[in-house]
Amino acid sequence: MSLLQTLLDDGRRFDAEYAGGLSNHLPMALVSLKRLGADDQRLTDFAARYGQRLLPAPAPVPWLSGDPWPSRLGERAAWPAYRTLFAQWLDWEGAAHVLSQVLPVLMPGCSAAAFHGLIRAAYALQAGHAGELADGLAYWACRWLPLGSGTPAPAPARRWRDPAPLLARLQRGLKQPLPERSLIFERLQDAAGLPAFAAATAALRVDEGTLERLARHAARLYAGGGDFTVLHLVTSAHALRCVEAAGAGLPLLCGDYWRAYAAGVVASTPGTPTEPADPATPWPWPALVAAAVASDDEHTIKLVDSCREHERAYGAGPWQAAATRAVAAH
Repeated sequence: MSLLQTLLDDGRRFDAEYAGGLSNHLPMALVSLKRLGADDQRLTDFAARYGQRLLPAPAPVPWLSGDPWPSRLGERAAWPAYRTLFAQWLDWEGAAHVLSQVLPVLMPGCSAAAFHGLIRAAYALQAGHAGELADGLAYWACRWLPLGSGTPAPAPARRWRDPAPLLARLQRGLKQPLPERSLIFERLQDAAGLPAFAAATAALRVDEGTLERLARHAARLYAGGGDFTVLHLVTSAHALRCVEAAGAGLPLLCGDYWRAYAAGVVASTPGTPTEPADPATPWPWPALVAAAVASDDEHTIKLVDSCREHERAYGAGPWQAAATRAVAAH
C-alpha cells in the first residue's frame, strides 16, 4: 500500500468540516501534492500539520433500512449515516455503478459546501480510494445545495455557446452588492436568487465544449483578479472533468454545473472584472510546482494542480497565469 493510501485511510478519522463550517481539505490536498511530485516526507509533514486544525469524526451511524438514499439530502447531521450508506453501496456495486445512479441526483446540488463535495469525490476517484469516495459523496449529499427556484427557465429563442456575455450581463445587472456572508455557499444562494438569474443561465447552449470554456474563463478571471470564490470555479471545473464520464453524460452534468458556476461568478468579490483581465507574466511550470509542493496553503496546492491538469486536458491557455497568481499571493 502506498503512503498516500495510508494517509487517506488515517484521514478518515476526521470530520468533514471544522471551525464552524470550513471544509476539511486534507484528502484533496494530499492527492494534489502526490500528483505534483511531493515525496513521502512532505506528504507526512503536511498531513500532521493540517490535521492539527481538524475535528474528530462523529461515531458511525447506520443508514435506516428502507429509507431512500436521497431522503436526507442537505441535512448536515446526516454525514455519519451517509458515510455508512455509501461505503456499503460502493462495496456492493463498485464506483461506476454507484456514480451512474447518484450523479444525476447530486449534480443539481453540486454547489454543496462551495463545490467541495464534488471536488472531494473527484479526488477520491483519482486516488482510487473507496473509503474516501464514500466520505466525499457523503459530504456532497449532506451539504447538497440546489440553487434558484428549482424550476429552470424556458430556453430563449437565441442561445449562446460562450458563457462570458451571459455572465457579464448578470454582473452588470446587480443594482447593489450582494449581502456580506461568511461562507461561499451563502453568497451562491444570494446570487441564484437574483430575478435575472434563471433567464440568463437558461440562455447558455450546453454542449461538449461547455466545460472547457467554463474552465478557461474561470482561470482567466482568477489570473486577472485572484478572487477566492473564482478559485473554486477553477478547481471544481477540474473536478467535474474527472467525474463526468462516470455514469452520466456531460451535457446533463455540465448543465447543472453551469448554473452553480454562474452563481459563483456573480457572488465573487465586488470589483472582480466581468471580463478577464490580462494576467502578469506567468512563472514556468517547474517553479509553480515547486512552490505549490512547498506551500502549506491547501487552496494554492489544489489550484496549481488543477491548472496543470487543465493544461494537460485542453492545451495551452491561461493555466500558468492563474497558477502564478495563486503562488505569488502566498
